[in-house]
Amino acid sequence: MKKTLLSITILCTQLAFAQTPIKVEKEGEGIPILFLPGFTTPGSVWNETIKNLKGSYETHTVSYAGFNGLESIGTPWYAPIKDHLIEYINEEKLTNLTVVGHSMGGNLATDLAAALGDKVSGLILVDALPCMRDLMMPGVSANSLQYDSPYNNQMLEMPDDAFKNTALMMARNMTNSEDKIELIASWSIEADRKTYVYGYTDLLKLDLRPSLQDIQIETLILGCYFSIKRNGPADV
Repeated sequence: MKKTLLSITILCTQLAFAQTPIKVEKEGEGIPILFLPGFTTPGSVWNETIKNLKGSYETHTVSYAGFNGLESIGTPWYAPIKDHLIEYINEEKLTNLTVVGHSMGGNLATDLAAALGDKVSGLILVDALPCMRDLMMPGVSANSLQYDSPYNNQMLEMPDDAFKNTALMMARNMTNSEDKIELIASWSIEADRKTYVYGYTDLLKLDLRPSLQDIQIETLILGCYFSIKRNGPADV
């Protein structure tokens, strides 16, 4: 009986560990920088940026549950990731921290800066909006967005081939480098499908605009664009 209980305890511990909302890779020594990728994107997307840093830095590169081969944590999805990032920063005793976030990572960076006060000394936000819903779905309230919806159910039930085509189509709108399209699409294709669908619902419900007034640190905001090649002059 004791052996059975011990086995169950070990199994539960292993499952809890496997379902950690974040995975962080820590490298180097010096001024701490936290790198937060976008939705579906692995932390390794920042490797080239880290490689080209000039100076001494301690980098903390994050990947999210449900993506990059990590186990899903179910729903809600965004809030546990934010909470565990705060816990990680406190446990690591990080101060004078610069947080770099792309897209959804920018949302998390904004949340962290608002929550952690003077522990965060700088933000770099790349293609990030405090409320995506207001741009993509004007007039739609957060409360009207639910996990159980016709669109979400359609995405969950979509055959793998159709989902792959959708991912490729979306990837083509995210880069002007043909050799990156397959890679970007693969992050969505290989993601846990429920995390992909329900996690995006979490993001659409998010509105960080009230938190902006709580952030009083130096912030660099970057937005990208690329030209679309046509028969005539390129449109930007």
